[in-house]
Amino acid sequence: MLSPILKESWNYTTAAHLLNRAGFGGSPADVDRLVELGPRAALNSLLDFDQIPDPTPNPDWAKPDPERAERLLKARQADADTRRQIQQEEQRTQRQHLIDLKFWWLQRMALGPRPLQEKMTLFWHGHFATSMEKVRDAYLMWRQNDLFRRHALGNWRTFLTAVAQDPAMLVWLDQAQSRREHPNENFARELMELFTLGEGHYTEKDVTEAARALTGWSFDRSTQEFVDRPRQHDGGIKTFLGRTGHLQGADIIAQIVAQPQADRFIVAKLWNFFAGQEPSGELTTALAGVFRESGHEFKPLLETLLGCAGFYAPAIIRGQIKSPVQWLVSSVRMLERPLPGPFICLGLTRNLGQDLFAPPNVKGWDGGLSWITTNNLLARYKEAAVLVQGDPALLRNLNLGGPAAAPGQPPGPTNRPDAPRLFAVEPEKILTPEERADKTKLVAALEKRLLQSPLRGQQQATLHEYLDGQRKLDKNVILNTIRLIMSTPEYQLT
Repeated sequence: MLSPILKESWNYTTAAHLLNRAGFGGSPADVDRLVELGPRAALNSLLDFDQIPDPTPNPDWAKPDPERAERLLKARQADADTRRQIQQEEQRTQRQHLIDLKFWWLQRMALGPRPLQEKMTLFWHGHFATSMEKVRDAYLMWRQNDLFRRHALGNWRTFLTAVAQDPAMLVWLDQAQSRREHPNENFARELMELFTLGEGHYTEKDVTEAARALTGWSFDRSTQEFVDRPRQHDGGIKTFLGRTGHLQGADIIAQIVAQPQADRFIVAKLWNFFAGQEPSGELTTALAGVFRESGHEFKPLLETLLGCAGFYAPAIIRGQIKSPVQWLVSSVRMLERPLPGPFICLGLTRNLGQDLFAPPNVKGWDGGLSWITTNNLLARYKEAAVLVQGDPALLRNLNLGGPAAAPGQPPGPTNRPDAPRLFAVEPEKILTPEERADKTKLVAALEKRLLQSPLRGQQQATLHEYLDGQRKLDKNVILNTIRLIMSTPEYQLT
């Protein structure tokens, strides 16, 4: 069931599948490099990302701000006008930092040298879904994002402990407010229900006992750091998932990880994320065995998952609906163009239903078919025109939010500072002279680049009908052809 893909099965289609799912796609040259490496070396080139230098600098503001707590305290103690002024300044600062953070991460995904690390960071962001709306501190959100990146393929117990002590999580699920007199059950419940075990695999008593054991794990707003407060810890006897004693937070996490259900829960979620479908019970058991035998290390698990022949089954290849982030980043990578400016990028992903650092709830994004509604499917088609043709006027037809235009200026974001970064795809960069001069070769090259397979039936007929009606293949016709392919149902899949 988990036998590795054979070398004779390794080709352009399977290599592209690995790059699409374990990363965010790429150009034909990127895929060809993986084909030449062979299946094992290709997978290792993605898995061994810790051996690849990553020169991406952190945002300038991504560091502790010891004066922030003092500013907020001053606001609470000030008169109404001063308080309002301080709060407005703080809101403006945090809003700008959040914009910076979202775009910084999109750039890492689109341009960074470690695609699998960023793909795993995206998975963990959806798994441990935390929102800026409640945390209200962009530094803490950056710090959590960096934690996901550092632990992306590490040890499960170590990672869970780090998440439980993460300041953003402590605020998000109210653990920072948990005291022995009044244990808060929010984090304890979600730790089991959403993060590790799933519904039906713990009792309400387990929630209560876990909450008691976790008291004392808190957050110091003055230092923006995790702090363990022994005086606030409930040191009494507790019984949790069959274990009894003077349990503390570390004991709760160790006991959870020791459960066979915890193995099954997380490997099934990872298979679904990468393969695009729920695993069978037999497959889940096999993957859970690999995970357990590795000492709950994610790298050996991903090596098996992404390297097994079943992952490259015809029913899995090009059978997953692209998330909005995957749609944007893979489009940029395949078209070999820069990301548009921050305002445009963030508007596009939000318009399609995935606003980074703002998941809809503690469960994160549902994914799958939820990405495709009548409205956001139409938005994908419109946004394809924005990315390909680069006409700022096209943005006026999209609901990207943002402030209203100044008097006398056109509506929408065309007068934003980042608007000049929106420009068209360069056909000369992604197509040979022969491909730009011959309709048949043009279609074949674009199908290979954007779909890794030919269009079928009516979609292909419509494309050829359009090209047959054109007198010559100029730049506008080529860009329209790219846009038409990106507006097919096939392009929404990866």
